[in-house]
Amino acid sequence: MLKEFKKFIMRGNVMDMAVGVIIGGAFGKIVSSLVNDVLMPIIGSVFAGADFTSLKIILSPAVLDEAGEVVKAEAAITYGNFIQTVVDFLIVAFCIFLMVKAVNKATEAAKKKEEEPAPAPEEPKGPTQEELLTEIRDLLKENK
Repeated sequence: MLKEFKKFIMRGNVMDMAVGVIIGGAFGKIVSSLVNDVLMPIIGSVFAGADFTSLKIILSPAVLDEAGEVVKAEAAITYGNFIQTVVDFLIVAFCIFLMVKAVNKATEAAKKKEEEPAPAPEEPKGPTQEELLTEIRDLLKENK
């Protein structure tokens, strides 16, 4: 059973998938930073400085004690976080679309290159017609 597991793990598809997951996680962090630190402030400034992550509908407010500590947290629908997540998803999906499109284009170009017939090798150049006739004439003169 251990040998089967080792064989399964060492197959190319599993290793490719593992690399894809790891790179995908890192790529997700980059895109999240791009969205949170670059795009959302720009979008927020267009909408009068709104911070989308703070947008929420409070269903029940937080209950505080005399010291000002939270006894019961507020219940809220944080639709701003949802908007942020949708923007993250759209950017990641668009980047993946561009990457897949580039890979498909490269694969298609490679296929076309393989399908192109190889140029026929040039035949060795022989004597011209005049050279052949001259040679025949000279041979006929010698035989007389």
